[in-house]
Amino acid sequence: MPIIDLQRRMRQLGEIRIGHAVDTGRVSERTGKPILRPAKLNRFRLTSASKPLLDEVAALYGGTVQPWTPANGGPSEWEVYTDADRLPVLIPPREPVTQWYEQYKGSKCVRRCDGATEQKSDRPCLCDPDKRACQITTRLNVMLRNVTGLGVWLLTSHGYYAAVELPEVAQFLAETRGYVDAWLTMEEKQVVRDDGQTTRFMVPKLDVAVTPAQLLAGEGAAATAVEQGQQQPAVAGGSRTAIEAAPASPTAEDFIAAAEGSATLEDLSTNLQAAQHAGFAHELQNPGDPVAAAFMRRRDQLLNPQPPAVAPPAPAPEAPGADVDLLWQQIVATWSGGMTALTDAITRFTGGVAPEDAAPADLDAFLKKLRAGELGAATEEVPF
Repeated sequence: MPIIDLQRRMRQLGEIRIGHAVDTGRVSERTGKPILRPAKLNRFRLTSASKPLLDEVAALYGGTVQPWTPANGGPSEWEVYTDADRLPVLIPPREPVTQWYEQYKGSKCVRRCDGATEQKSDRPCLCDPDKRACQITTRLNVMLRNVTGLGVWLLTSHGYYAAVELPEVAQFLAETRGYVDAWLTMEEKQVVRDDGQTTRFMVPKLDVAVTPAQLLAGEGAAATAVEQGQQQPAVAGGSRTAIEAAPASPTAEDFIAAAEGSATLEDLSTNLQAAQHAGFAHELQNPGDPVAAAFMRRRDQLLNPQPPAVAPPAPAPEAPGADVDLLWQQIVATWSGGMTALTDAITRFTGGVAPEDAAPADLDAFLKKLRAGELGAATEEVPF
Protein backbone atom coordinates (compact mmCIF):
# COMPACT_ATOMS: atom_id res chain seq x y z
CA MET A 1 0.00 0.00 0.00
CA PRO A 2 1.69 3.29 -1.07
CA ILE A 3 1.87 6.39 1.10
CA ILE A 4 -1.07 8.41 -0.16
CA ASP A 5 0.62 11.83 -0.05
CA LEU A 6 3.75 10.77 -1.96
CA GLN A 7 3.70 10.65 -5.75
CA ARG A 8 5.40 7.56 -7.14
CA ARG A 9 7.53 7.88 -10.23
CA MET A 10 10.26 6.01 -12.07
CA ARG A 11 13.79 7.36 -11.81
CA GLN A 12 15.20 9.37 -14.69
CA LEU A 13 18.05 7.63 -16.52
CA GLY A 14 18.92 10.46 -18.88
CA GLU A 15 17.61 12.97 -21.40
CA ILE A 16 16.78 12.82 -25.10
CA ARG A 17 17.60 16.03 -26.95
CA ILE A 18 17.05 17.43 -30.45
CA GLY A 19 19.36 20.43 -30.12
CA HIS A 20 22.72 21.53 -28.77
CA ALA A 21 24.84 24.62 -28.16
CA VAL A 22 27.51 25.52 -30.72
CA ASP A 23 30.52 27.76 -30.29
CA THR A 24 30.43 30.88 -32.49
CA GLY A 25 34.21 31.19 -32.23
CA ARG A 26 33.92 34.49 -30.43
CA VAL A 27 34.40 35.52 -26.81
CA SER A 28 32.15 37.85 -24.84
CA GLU A 29 33.91 41.10 -23.93
CA ARG A 30 31.66 41.38 -20.88
CA THR A 31 32.19 37.91 -19.36
CA GLY A 32 35.30 36.62 -21.13
CA LYS A 33 33.48 33.37 -21.92
CA PRO A 34 32.90 31.79 -25.36
CA ILE A 35 29.68 32.92 -27.02
CA LEU A 36 27.41 29.95 -27.68
CA ARG A 37 24.20 29.80 -29.65
CA PRO A 38 21.52 27.09 -29.82
CA ALA A 39 21.32 24.94 -32.96
CA LYS A 40 18.91 22.21 -34.04
CA LEU A 41 19.82 18.61 -34.86
CA ASN A 42 18.27 16.12 -37.28
CA ARG A 43 19.32 13.14 -35.17
CA PHE A 44 18.75 12.38 -31.50
CA ARG A 45 21.36 13.32 -28.92
CA LEU A 46 21.22 11.56 -25.54
CA THR A 47 22.86 12.61 -22.28
CA SER A 48 23.18 10.70 -19.02
CA ALA A 49 25.28 10.42 -15.89
CA SER A 50 25.73 6.71 -16.73
CA LYS A 51 28.35 5.93 -19.37
CA PRO A 52 27.42 2.20 -19.58
CA LEU A 53 23.86 3.15 -20.56
CA LEU A 54 25.10 5.46 -23.31
CA ASP A 55 27.53 2.77 -24.48
CA GLU A 56 24.46 0.60 -25.10
CA VAL A 57 22.72 3.46 -26.89
CA ALA A 58 25.76 3.98 -29.12
CA ALA A 59 25.96 0.27 -29.89
CA LEU A 60 22.31 0.25 -30.96
CA TYR A 61 21.94 3.59 -32.70
CA GLY A 62 25.45 4.75 -33.58
CA GLY A 63 27.62 7.56 -32.32
CA THR A 64 30.53 7.91 -29.91
CA VAL A 65 30.13 8.43 -26.17
CA GLN A 66 32.06 11.45 -24.94
CA PRO A 67 32.26 13.54 -21.75
CA TRP A 68 29.85 16.45 -21.54
CA THR A 69 29.65 19.34 -19.10
CA PRO A 70 26.43 21.38 -19.11
CA ALA A 71 26.88 25.05 -19.99
CA ASN A 72 25.44 25.98 -16.60
CA GLY A 73 28.40 24.34 -14.86
CA GLY A 74 26.33 21.45 -13.48
CA PRO A 75 27.75 17.98 -12.76
CA SER A 76 29.72 16.44 -15.62
CA GLU A 77 27.84 13.78 -17.58
CA TRP A 78 28.18 11.88 -20.87
CA GLU A 79 26.61 12.45 -24.26
CA VAL A 80 26.22 10.63 -27.57
CA TYR A 81 25.11 12.03 -30.92
CA THR A 82 23.30 9.06 -32.44
CA ASP A 83 22.76 8.31 -36.13
CA ALA A 84 19.05 7.69 -35.52
CA ASP A 85 16.03 9.90 -36.03
CA ARG A 86 13.72 7.12 -34.77
CA LEU A 87 14.02 5.46 -31.36
CA PRO A 88 11.95 2.44 -30.22
CA VAL A 89 10.33 3.40 -26.92
CA LEU A 90 7.72 2.32 -24.40
CA ILE A 91 5.06 4.77 -23.24
CA PRO A 92 4.50 4.35 -19.48
CA PRO A 93 0.86 4.22 -18.35
CA ARG A 94 1.23 6.87 -15.64
CA GLU A 95 1.67 10.58 -16.56
CA PRO A 96 3.89 10.20 -19.65
CA VAL A 97 3.60 13.89 -20.45
CA THR A 98 3.33 17.12 -18.44
CA GLN A 99 2.86 20.70 -19.59
CA TRP A 100 3.30 24.04 -17.87
CA TYR A 101 4.05 27.66 -18.52
CA GLU A 102 7.28 28.16 -16.56
CA GLN A 103 9.59 31.03 -15.65
CA TYR A 104 13.02 30.66 -14.05
CA LYS A 105 15.32 32.94 -12.08
CA GLY A 106 18.75 31.42 -12.00
CA SER A 107 18.16 27.69 -11.67
CA LYS A 108 14.99 28.19 -9.62
CA CYS A 109 11.51 27.92 -11.11
CA VAL A 110 9.56 30.93 -9.80
CA ARG A 111 6.37 30.44 -11.81
CA ARG A 112 4.58 27.30 -12.94
CA CYS A 113 1.18 27.93 -14.44
CA ASP A 114 -1.49 25.95 -16.31
CA GLY A 115 -2.73 29.07 -18.07
CA ALA A 116 -5.32 29.82 -15.40
CA THR A 117 -3.70 29.26 -11.99
CA GLU A 118 -0.10 29.89 -10.96
CA GLN A 119 0.70 26.78 -8.91
CA LYS A 120 3.40 28.12 -6.59
CA SER A 121 1.38 31.06 -5.30
CA ASP A 122 -2.06 29.51 -5.87
CA ARG A 123 -3.11 32.74 -7.53
CA PRO A 124 -4.59 33.52 -10.95
CA CYS A 125 -2.15 33.46 -13.87
CA LEU A 126 0.30 36.36 -13.54
CA CYS A 127 1.19 36.70 -17.24
CA ASP A 128 -0.30 38.86 -19.96
CA PRO A 129 -1.92 36.23 -22.27
CA ASP A 130 -0.76 38.17 -25.33
CA LYS A 131 2.84 38.53 -24.13
CA ARG A 132 3.68 35.82 -21.66
CA ALA A 133 6.79 36.05 -19.51
CA CYS A 134 6.59 32.28 -19.00
CA GLN A 135 7.73 29.72 -21.55
CA ILE A 136 5.75 26.72 -22.83
CA THR A 137 7.40 23.62 -21.39
CA THR A 138 6.35 20.13 -22.52
CA ARG A 139 8.05 17.13 -20.88
CA LEU A 140 7.69 13.62 -22.29
CA ASN A 141 8.87 10.53 -20.37
CA VAL A 142 9.60 7.34 -22.29
CA MET A 143 11.51 4.13 -21.73
CA LEU A 144 14.05 3.08 -24.35
CA ARG A 145 12.77 -0.31 -25.40
CA ASN A 146 16.11 -2.07 -25.99
CA VAL A 147 18.33 -0.32 -23.41
CA THR A 148 18.78 -1.89 -19.99
CA GLY A 149 17.65 -0.17 -16.82
CA LEU A 150 14.27 0.45 -15.23
CA GLY A 151 13.69 4.15 -15.61
CA VAL A 152 12.59 6.84 -18.02
CA TRP A 153 14.33 9.17 -20.43
CA LEU A 154 13.11 12.75 -20.51
CA LEU A 155 12.54 14.82 -23.63
CA THR A 156 11.80 18.52 -23.02
CA SER A 157 10.43 20.81 -25.70
CA HIS A 158 9.56 24.51 -25.64
CA GLY A 159 8.01 24.49 -29.12
CA TYR A 160 4.40 25.29 -29.97
CA TYR A 161 3.80 22.29 -32.25
CA ALA A 162 5.19 19.80 -29.74
CA ALA A 163 2.97 21.40 -27.09
CA VAL A 164 -0.21 20.92 -29.09
CA GLU A 165 0.53 17.53 -30.68
CA LEU A 166 2.59 15.39 -28.28
CA PRO A 167 0.24 15.40 -25.24
CA GLU A 168 -2.82 14.05 -27.06
CA VAL A 169 -0.89 11.15 -28.60
CA ALA A 170 0.96 10.31 -25.37
CA GLN A 171 -2.21 10.40 -23.26
CA PHE A 172 -4.09 8.21 -25.75
CA LEU A 173 -1.27 5.66 -25.65
CA ALA A 174 -1.05 5.84 -21.86
CA GLU A 175 -4.75 5.07 -21.49
CA THR A 176 -4.43 1.76 -23.35
CA ARG A 177 -3.59 -1.38 -21.45
CA GLY A 178 -0.10 -1.49 -19.92
CA TYR A 179 3.10 -0.12 -21.44
CA VAL A 180 2.75 0.63 -25.16
CA ASP A 181 5.41 0.15 -27.84
CA ALA A 182 5.95 3.25 -29.93
CA TRP A 183 8.58 5.11 -31.92
CA LEU A 184 9.94 8.49 -30.90
CA THR A 185 10.72 10.34 -34.11
CA MET A 186 11.43 13.85 -35.31
CA GLU A 187 9.85 15.62 -38.23
CA GLU A 188 10.91 18.78 -40.02
CA LYS A 189 8.18 21.39 -40.30
CA GLN A 190 8.18 24.39 -42.58
CA VAL A 191 6.21 27.53 -41.75
CA VAL A 192 5.92 30.53 -44.05
CA ARG A 193 5.68 33.67 -41.96
CA ASP A 194 3.69 36.79 -42.80
CA ASP A 195 6.84 38.48 -44.13
CA GLY A 196 7.38 35.63 -46.62
CA GLN A 197 10.32 34.08 -44.76
CA THR A 198 10.34 30.28 -44.51
CA THR A 199 11.29 28.83 -41.13
CA ARG A 200 12.33 25.19 -40.77
CA PHE A 201 12.46 23.39 -37.43
CA MET A 202 12.35 19.88 -35.98
CA VAL A 203 9.33 18.64 -33.99
CA PRO A 204 9.37 15.45 -31.84
CA LYS A 205 6.63 12.93 -32.69
CA LEU A 206 5.26 9.62 -31.40
CA ASP A 207 4.35 6.88 -33.92
CA VAL A 208 2.89 3.41 -33.56
CA ALA A 209 2.45 0.62 -36.12
CA VAL A 210 -1.08 -0.34 -35.11
CA THR A 211 -4.54 1.15 -35.56
CA PRO A 212 -6.38 3.02 -32.79
CA ALA A 213 -8.83 0.10 -32.54
CA GLN A 214 -5.97 -2.34 -32.00
CA LEU A 215 -4.48 -0.10 -29.34
CA LEU A 216 -7.76 0.15 -27.44
CA ALA A 217 -8.05 -3.63 -27.62
CA GLY A 218 -4.67 -3.93 -25.96
CA GLU A 219 -2.83 -5.28 -29.01
CA GLY A 220 -0.15 -2.63 -28.81
CA ALA A 221 0.71 -3.38 -25.17
CA ALA A 222 4.29 -4.47 -24.68
CA ALA A 223 4.96 -7.90 -23.25
CA THR A 224 6.35 -7.77 -19.73
CA ALA A 225 7.56 -11.37 -19.88
CA VAL A 226 7.92 -14.15 -22.42
CA GLU A 227 4.66 -15.97 -21.89
CA GLN A 228 4.76 -19.76 -22.20
CA GLY A 229 8.06 -19.61 -24.06
CA GLN A 230 6.60 -17.69 -27.02
CA GLN A 231 8.40 -14.73 -28.59
CA GLN A 232 6.52 -11.42 -28.51
CA PRO A 233 6.82 -8.93 -31.38
CA ALA A 234 7.73 -5.39 -30.35
CA VAL A 235 4.43 -4.05 -31.68
CA ALA A 236 1.54 -6.45 -32.17
CA GLY A 237 -0.06 -5.96 -35.53
CA GLY A 238 3.08 -4.33 -36.96
CA SER A 239 5.08 -5.35 -40.02
CA ARG A 240 6.26 -8.94 -40.23
CA THR A 241 9.92 -9.53 -39.51
CA ALA A 242 12.21 -12.42 -40.31
CA ILE A 243 12.04 -13.99 -36.85
CA GLU A 244 8.26 -14.49 -37.09
CA ALA A 245 8.89 -17.38 -39.47
CA ALA A 246 11.47 -19.02 -37.17
CA PRO A 247 10.86 -22.36 -35.40
CA ALA A 248 9.28 -22.48 -31.93
CA SER A 249 12.78 -22.83 -30.38
CA PRO A 250 14.97 -20.67 -32.61
CA THR A 251 18.73 -21.16 -32.65
CA ALA A 252 21.59 -18.69 -32.91
CA GLU A 253 21.64 -19.29 -36.68
CA ASP A 254 17.95 -18.31 -36.88
CA PHE A 255 18.63 -15.01 -35.14
CA ILE A 256 21.69 -14.32 -37.30
CA ALA A 257 19.49 -14.87 -40.37
CA ALA A 258 16.82 -12.60 -38.85
CA ALA A 259 19.39 -9.85 -38.30
CA GLU A 260 20.73 -10.13 -41.84
CA GLY A 261 17.19 -10.12 -43.25
CA SER A 262 16.03 -7.02 -41.37
CA ALA A 263 14.95 -4.49 -43.97
CA THR A 264 14.66 -1.51 -41.61
CA LEU A 265 15.93 -0.36 -38.22
CA GLU A 266 12.42 -1.05 -36.88
CA ASP A 267 12.63 -4.69 -38.00
CA LEU A 268 16.17 -4.97 -36.65
CA SER A 269 15.07 -3.64 -33.25
CA THR A 270 12.11 -6.05 -33.14
CA ASN A 271 14.34 -9.01 -34.01
CA LEU A 272 16.92 -7.94 -31.43
CA GLN A 273 14.24 -7.83 -28.74
CA ALA A 274 13.17 -11.36 -29.68
CA ALA A 275 16.79 -12.55 -29.63
CA GLN A 276 17.36 -11.08 -26.18
CA HIS A 277 14.17 -12.67 -24.86
CA ALA A 278 15.57 -15.99 -26.08
CA GLY A 279 18.89 -15.41 -24.29
CA PHE A 280 21.03 -14.20 -27.20
CA ALA A 281 22.91 -10.96 -27.99
CA HIS A 282 22.77 -9.42 -24.53
CA GLU A 283 26.32 -8.05 -24.88
CA LEU A 284 26.22 -6.17 -28.16
CA GLN A 285 29.82 -4.93 -27.78
CA ASN A 286 31.18 -8.50 -27.52
CA PRO A 287 32.88 -9.30 -30.86
CA GLY A 288 33.03 -12.98 -29.88
CA ASP A 289 29.24 -13.31 -29.89
CA PRO A 290 28.20 -14.17 -33.49
CA VAL A 291 24.55 -13.17 -32.92
CA ALA A 292 25.51 -9.79 -31.46
CA ALA A 293 28.02 -9.30 -34.29
CA ALA A 294 25.31 -9.98 -36.88
CA PHE A 295 23.01 -7.38 -35.36
CA MET A 296 25.80 -4.79 -35.12
CA ARG A 297 26.88 -5.46 -38.72
CA ARG A 298 23.34 -5.08 -40.06
CA ARG A 299 22.83 -1.95 -37.94
CA ASP A 300 25.89 -0.34 -39.52
CA GLN A 301 24.62 -1.27 -42.99
CA LEU A 302 21.21 0.28 -42.34
CA LEU A 303 22.68 3.43 -40.78
CA ASN A 304 25.24 3.90 -43.57
CA PRO A 305 23.62 2.77 -46.84
CA GLN A 306 25.72 2.96 -49.98
CA PRO A 307 24.76 5.04 -51.86
CA PRO A 308 22.65 7.20 -49.51
CA ALA A 309 18.99 6.32 -49.89
CA VAL A 310 17.80 9.89 -49.39
CA ALA A 311 19.64 13.06 -50.28
CA PRO A 312 20.05 15.50 -47.38
CA PRO A 313 17.46 18.29 -47.30
CA ALA A 314 18.42 21.58 -48.91
CA PRO A 315 19.62 24.19 -46.41
CA ALA A 316 17.13 26.83 -45.37
CA PRO A 317 17.39 29.98 -47.51
CA GLU A 318 19.25 32.78 -45.83
CA ALA A 319 19.21 36.47 -46.42
CA PRO A 320 22.10 37.60 -48.69
CA GLY A 321 25.26 38.01 -46.68
CA ALA A 322 23.61 36.82 -43.48
CA ASP A 323 26.07 35.61 -40.83
CA VAL A 324 24.11 33.81 -38.11
CA ASP A 325 27.11 33.57 -35.78
CA LEU A 326 27.84 37.31 -36.17
CA LEU A 327 24.18 38.19 -35.57
CA TRP A 328 24.12 36.01 -32.47
CA GLN A 329 27.33 37.62 -31.16
CA GLN A 330 25.84 41.09 -31.62
CA ILE A 331 22.58 40.07 -29.93
CA VAL A 332 24.40 38.58 -26.93
CA ALA A 333 26.63 41.65 -26.64
CA THR A 334 23.59 43.97 -26.66
CA TRP A 335 21.36 41.87 -24.39
CA SER A 336 21.68 42.76 -20.71
CA GLY A 337 20.02 39.66 -19.24
CA GLY A 338 20.64 35.93 -19.09
CA MET A 339 20.59 33.30 -21.83
CA THR A 340 17.24 31.80 -20.89
CA ALA A 341 15.59 35.24 -20.83
CA LEU A 342 17.14 35.89 -24.25
CA THR A 343 15.83 32.58 -25.60
CA ASP A 344 12.35 33.42 -24.32
CA ALA A 345 12.49 36.93 -25.83
CA ILE A 346 13.50 35.64 -29.28
CA THR A 347 10.85 32.91 -29.16
CA ARG A 348 8.15 35.47 -28.33
CA PHE A 349 9.43 37.92 -30.96
CA THR A 350 9.32 35.28 -33.72
CA GLY A 351 5.87 34.05 -32.75
CA GLY A 352 6.95 30.77 -31.18
CA VAL A 353 10.05 29.90 -33.22
CA ALA A 354 13.06 28.91 -31.08
CA PRO A 355 16.36 30.80 -31.63
CA GLU A 356 18.04 27.80 -33.26
CA ASP A 357 15.24 27.68 -35.86
CA ALA A 358 14.90 31.43 -36.43
CA ALA A 359 15.70 32.79 -39.89
CA PRO A 360 18.62 35.26 -40.16
CA ALA A 361 16.14 37.97 -41.12
CA ASP A 362 14.26 37.38 -37.84
CA LEU A 363 17.47 37.60 -35.81
CA ASP A 364 18.46 40.78 -37.65
CA ALA A 365 15.02 42.33 -36.96
CA PHE A 366 15.27 41.32 -33.30
CA LEU A 367 18.73 42.93 -33.05
CA LYS A 368 17.46 46.19 -34.55
CA LYS A 369 14.55 46.32 -32.08
CA LEU A 370 16.92 45.51 -29.21
CA ARG A 371 19.35 48.27 -30.18
CA ALA A 372 16.47 50.72 -30.49
CA GLY A 373 15.51 49.99 -26.88
CA GLU A 374 12.13 48.53 -27.85
CA LEU A 375 12.82 45.18 -26.14
CA GLY A 376 13.46 44.77 -22.42
CA ALA A 377 15.74 42.19 -20.82
CA ALA A 378 15.37 40.41 -17.54
CA THR A 379 18.45 40.44 -15.31
CA GLU A 380 18.02 36.96 -13.88
CA GLU A 381 19.46 34.00 -15.76
CA VAL A 382 18.70 30.31 -15.99
CA PRO A 383 21.81 28.72 -17.56
CA PHE A 384 21.44 27.37 -21.08
